[in-house]
Amino acid sequence: MSFDGRVALVTGGSRGIGAATARLLAKRNIAVAVNYASNEEAAREVLLDIQAAGGEAMSIQADVRDAHQVHKMVDAVLGRWGKLDILVSNASMAFQMKSIADFTWEEFAQKLNDEVKSAFLLTQQVTPHMAAAQYGRIVYVASGLARRPGPHMAAHGTAKAALVQFAKYVAAEYGPQGIVANIISPGLVQTDATRFQPEENLQRVARMTPLGHVATPEDVAHAIAMYTGEDCCFVTGSYVPVNGGMAMD
Repeated sequence: MSFDGRVALVTGGSRGIGAATARLLAKRNIAVAVNYASNEEAAREVLLDIQAAGGEAMSIQADVRDAHQVHKMVDAVLGRWGKLDILVSNASMAFQMKSIADFTWEEFAQKLNDEVKSAFLLTQQVTPHMAAAQYGRIVYVASGLARRPGPHMAAHGTAKAALVQFAKYVAAEYGPQGIVANIISPGLVQTDATRFQPEENLQRVARMTPLGHVATPEDVAHAIAMYTGEDCCFVTGSYVPVNGGMAMD
C-alpha cells in the first residue's frame, strides 16, 4: 500500500464509525490521523491495524471542544505530513435522553454547545491550510434525528440539526477556496453508543429497512469515503441519509 499524498483527520476515530472510516481511508492510500478523546487503547488498536496493512497513520489525543487542543492536534498533523486535505468531523458528544419537560436548560444547551463548538473549532483550524492549497474535503457526521424526531432525542436531534445548517454555511463560504463540505446522516448504526437498543428494536428496524439490516459502521464509512475523494469535486452542501432506505429524504 502506497501513501498517495492525501492526508485525513478523523475525529472520534478510535471506535464505531470513526474507526471504520479511518481504516477504510487508509486502505485507499490516504494518510490518517486518528483522533481520540480518552480511549488510547482503542485508538492504538486502529493505528496498529492500519500500519499492519501497510497504511500510514498516527493517533492524536485531543478534546475537540477545546480550542487549544484542536490547534495542537492540527499542528501535529501538519508537522507529520505537511498538509491536511480531509476532515471527518465525527466525534460523538454525550447527551441525555429525556423528554423536553424533564430537561433543564443547562442540560439541553450542553449538547448543542458541544456539538457545534467542536465543528466550529475544527473548521476554523483546518480551512486556512485547505484554502492555501485550494483543496479541501470536509464531512460532518450528523444523524437522521436532525430531520425526524425520535422519543427522548430532542437534545441530540436539535444539536445535529444545527450541525447540518452550519455545514451548509461552511460549504457556501469556503467553496470559492476549493473546499467542499457535505453532511453524512446515519440512521441507527450498530455501535457501542447504541448498545442500549433492545434486540427486538434492532430486528424491527431491520424489517422496516429496504436493504434489510441495521447499518454497520462500515456501511457509514463507505458513504463518508465517497465524499472525501475526487468523485465529489462538484458536490457540496449536500445532506446524505445513510439508513438503507429506512427514511428517504
